[in-house]
Amino acid sequence: MIKAAIVGYGNLGRGALLALTAAKDMECVGIFTRRDPSKVSPCADVKVYAVDELKKFKGEIDVLVLCGGSATDLPATTEKYLKDFNTVDSFDTHAKIPEYFGKLDKVAKENGTLAAISIGWDPGLFSITRMLFGAILPDGKDYTFWGKGVSQGHSDAIRRIKGVKNAIQYTIPIEAAMDAVRSGKNPELSAREKHLRECFVVAEDGADLEAIEREIKEMPNYFAEYDTVVHFIDEDTLKKEHGKLAHGGFVMRTGKTTEENSHLLELAIKLDSNPEFTGSVLVSYARAVAKMAKEGVTGALTVFDIPIKYLSPKSPEELRSTLL
Repeated sequence: MIKAAIVGYGNLGRGALLALTAAKDMECVGIFTRRDPSKVSPCADVKVYAVDELKKFKGEIDVLVLCGGSATDLPATTEKYLKDFNTVDSFDTHAKIPEYFGKLDKVAKENGTLAAISIGWDPGLFSITRMLFGAILPDGKDYTFWGKGVSQGHSDAIRRIKGVKNAIQYTIPIEAAMDAVRSGKNPELSAREKHLRECFVVAEDGADLEAIEREIKEMPNYFAEYDTVVHFIDEDTLKKEHGKLAHGGFVMRTGKTTEENSHLLELAIKLDSNPEFTGSVLVSYARAVAKMAKEGVTGALTVFDIPIKYLSPKSPEELRSTLL
């Protein structure tokens, strides 16, 4: 039985706990939180501990499922956890992944641990799809569209802004751009031409709304490269009209095998709950981390480095007989 623990219990932590509860080959040792443990009510019968107690469990946990945000939490804390535990995280700031990987790879190798980074559906499953499609159709062009849906990472980044009490951000694909790709036009599309970002923000009393909106729109790697619309609303409206965390997206590749024959490859996902699905992806890779760590693998890994067989609870024989 693989022993896992969850660090952080927000929407993503809840999704990870649901996935761990459903996994017959894994168990959740506990939830570790920076909040008062008595104020956390898990969706399953699992003990809750203060994060400061985590070191007491060294040697008793096979893998930590880190459920913090990418804007400030994971970059500040993953290195610390990795000194004592194997980890899996969903760091999703694409432009900073190489730097994040390099730092954690060094720490993990120095401490004999293993880290799977940037695990989710993008980066993650969509990354695999882009690599696979590109290998099959080398003479081609990739396109990725996200949404319409709530981006947890972008919403978290807005909540970190001074004066913001709560926020939800929707990523919206531009239909005309998708239609141009599917028609075989192979358009050159900027980030701004592919997506719109729409933000619903609850500000603290007395906050400078103009400053908040400006900081959102100028935030590099999140909003600066897109047309962004910001709405200020009250907390009740946010809860009533923006409580569902649906998301989805598309990976497309157009390509040729000869001048006469063109092809369109497309993967689409539609999610009722982004955090529940992402939590499920994290747990499948937590299983892989535990297996590979047991084999002596150390360092940092991405989805490109982890053999797909390790994600499944089935044996290689079962995989060959039932899924091949």
